[in-house]
Amino acid sequence: MKDRLQLSNKGSVLLPLIIVLPFLILIATHYIDLSVSGFRLARQDQLHTSSQMAADGGADYGLEQINLDGDWTGTVGEIELMTDSESKTTYEVSVSDTGPSSKTLTVTGRSYRPSGAVSPSTSVTIKVDLRPVESGSYSVVSGQGGLIMHNSSKIIGGDVLINGEITMSNSAQIGLGTDTTPVNVSVANQVCPIPANPTYPRLCNAGENDNPITLFNSARIYGDVKANYQTVTNGMSNPGLSATSGVNPEPLPSHDRDAQKAAVTSTISESTASCWGSQSKTWAANIKINGTATLSNSCVVTVSGNVWITGNLFISNSAKIVVADSVGTTRPVIMVDGSTGVRLSNGSKIISNTSGTGVEIITYWSKAPCSPNCGNVSGTDLNDSRDETTISLSNTAEAAQSILYARWTQIDLAGSGQIGAVVGQTIQMSNNATVTFGTAVGGGLTQWVVNGYRRSF
Repeated sequence: MKDRLQLSNKGSVLLPLIIVLPFLILIATHYIDLSVSGFRLARQDQLHTSSQMAADGGADYGLEQINLDGDWTGTVGEIELMTDSESKTTYEVSVSDTGPSSKTLTVTGRSYRPSGAVSPSTSVTIKVDLRPVESGSYSVVSGQGGLIMHNSSKIIGGDVLINGEITMSNSAQIGLGTDTTPVNVSVANQVCPIPANPTYPRLCNAGENDNPITLFNSARIYGDVKANYQTVTNGMSNPGLSATSGVNPEPLPSHDRDAQKAAVTSTISESTASCWGSQSKTWAANIKINGTATLSNSCVVTVSGNVWITGNLFISNSAKIVVADSVGTTRPVIMVDGSTGVRLSNGSKIISNTSGTGVEIITYWSKAPCSPNCGNVSGTDLNDSRDETTISLSNTAEAAQSILYARWTQIDLAGSGQIGAVVGQTIQMSNNATVTFGTAVGGGLTQWVVNGYRRSF
């Protein structure tokens, strides 16, 4: 009897297990499915977020490229933003002109999982509407170092934008008193704090650096003058000081240094690049010159496109750089890295082609440790660099219809030759320099800005 009861008890335990176990398995399976579904949703959401971030990154890239080149039409295929063994994100940008003064970026961000997948797991497309902001057809643009004019130096034609200060002495002159269209002079007074610290440069507040325009002796400005916290009007007329606030500092024109370096197709030595006497040489497009290029004694170098010089550029004694007709209206950029920079002297010339296209010379050396490859220089590094000369013209050197650009440093003009336009942290005109500016920097410093942002479905 006892054995039968024990056997019966065992059977009674087994029966409920048989009944309950399938339900337990069903519940466990359901929760596993929920967990797997939740994981898939979380991963899909993560991929969607990555696609959105890629699209936003592509929009930032597209805006930067359009401000570098107004004719930029978009990326060639997809650009990888991030890739690893598990996933990959890319963006693709196209540009359309949607009106006489508007553009639209169409940007698609894509996420691939696995990274080698042919089709994206998720994609996001956005449209970014752009409009241009025209800041004036400036022929003289300076950074925080400002504009310094001595003796009888002159700026005639083209407007003047100074992020720092203006100091003029003796008979220095901006504009013509008889001109019915006055020169526009804008001074932002962005030179604080004084002395410089890591926050330099910033706009000065009232009482920090009032009257950023100083005129001594018989120096004159004939034009419409706007300068933050300027109250002294001596030496200004036609009409003179018209606003004492509201001048916003503007960044100096951008240049894609990395892209120019990456586009190099040939490299030559400094001896191959240099010329003298009656020699004639040609610098091919997208060329790199290792070392310093020296042009002297009436030799002629024809420039067919962009040039990267790792050292300095010296042009003297009637030597010439001539822009090839084959470049059309696209201004070649001569990028110079050396600490001495560019020296034009004794009748040397940069001559434009038959389309009126000169060159843009841009120097990149600074006192910052990252020089000459700095993406940005600020703080005490910028303050220490702004008075170092990396471009100088003396005697009767000329660069008509060309742009001279000292990215972080000073331009020193001490001759009577014609210049197209100048850009620098500091611009100094001295001795008997009489320079006629006739070229606008970047076509008037047009910047494209965002006018609208929307998802595209």
